[in-house]
Amino acid sequence: MTTTAELSATTLLRFATAGSVDDGKSTLVGRLLHDSKSVLTDQLEAVERASASRGQEGPDLALLTDGLRAEREQGITIDVAYRYFATAKRRFILADTPGHVQYTRNMVTGASTAELTVILVDARNGVVEQTRRHAAIAALLRVPHVVLAVNKMDLVAYEEKVFAAIAEEFTAYASELGVPEITSIPISALAGDNVVEPSANMDWYGGPTFLEHLESVPVSHDLAHCHARLPVQYVIRPQTAEHPDYRGYAGQIAAGTFRVGDPVTVLPSGRATRVAGIDVLGKPVDVAYTPQSVTLLLEDDIDISRGDLIVPSKDAPATTQDIEATVCHVADQPLTVGHRVLLKHGTRTVKAIVKDIPSRLTLDDLSLHPHPGQLVANDIGRVKVRTAEALPVDSYADSRRTGSFILIDPSDGTTLTAGMVGESFASPEPVKDDSEDDGWDF
Repeated sequence: MTTTAELSATTLLRFATAGSVDDGKSTLVGRLLHDSKSVLTDQLEAVERASASRGQEGPDLALLTDGLRAEREQGITIDVAYRYFATAKRRFILADTPGHVQYTRNMVTGASTAELTVILVDARNGVVEQTRRHAAIAALLRVPHVVLAVNKMDLVAYEEKVFAAIAEEFTAYASELGVPEITSIPISALAGDNVVEPSANMDWYGGPTFLEHLESVPVSHDLAHCHARLPVQYVIRPQTAEHPDYRGYAGQIAAGTFRVGDPVTVLPSGRATRVAGIDVLGKPVDVAYTPQSVTLLLEDDIDISRGDLIVPSKDAPATTQDIEATVCHVADQPLTVGHRVLLKHGTRTVKAIVKDIPSRLTLDDLSLHPHPGQLVANDIGRVKVRTAEALPVDSYADSRRTGSFILIDPSDGTTLTAGMVGESFASPEPVKDDSEDDGWDF
């Protein structure tokens, strides 16, 4: 067992799995948990009983992650399954995401906070459209590390040439998307080859096992040195006899570091002041950093409410009502030019209108289809949005937290689109927007 002291010295890796239906994602996760001894005895016994009731000789390790009744009945993953486990070298938070094209939106959710994405490919089928879609989403979300796991090598007689051809095709495609690091590993999740233990059937492969790579990949998610950002979630005013004048601004630091005495600016108002104090868990501290939840006290009384952003005065983002972004459309209903939506950025939600959809990405050859007029479910493209109020937005390349947003249907609260501000691999040539303001007063 890993002790608490040992865990405190290890790093944390957030990673997500993706791939087409029946590529073996849940089996890989189950094998990883089983062979790394991260499964409790009662969990394994429950899986063995469920497998035996189906007439299976051995335990179906996919059942360790597919917990919904519909998932077990259909043998597919529908919802994102989060698992937490640890080895002596590292702690992990795993998001096992669905492979079916209908649930691509869940892959966006699972990979949005990941430092590494695992994309599975069935060795018999090679790179398919869903493989390209998942690679595009990983690039769009700027996931720094991508692992291509070529699964079911046992079904192609562990042939090196099969693995090499798939790895070459995927690497060329993902590199064109701008994925910074790609590692290819041949595995058999069902048999356990190269998952935790090296495979005796693939002596031609000299790289790390899947777990060895997860334990050794560099993790550089320290946001303490990024642009400091605090989206205000709540204003604390107890107005008690003990704290008659206390006014604090609570939230989770999205990035960077705040210190007592720092000059700060509140956006979008632009009012400037200084940090008078910082409370963490009810106790005063001199310094706070991401991802701590804190309460900032300021020297001046300023009108601040939920949705405002507190930033260093010397490092404040520009505020704008015109946002251009790359998006992944996740709703069943199309997103169209002229669509009236709500835009949620950080803790602020404002009215907005889709002014233009300059392009849609074609996954086969990465070409841009100009002015498609709409985006349908699972489409990736560029949009121009005008908001009713100015928003302080960063480029997604600079900050995944304050450079992202979602578009919401105002009628029923459905999430329509996930957006990343600024340039990306899908950035089109500048498109002249001939449509003028059509009656909206913002």
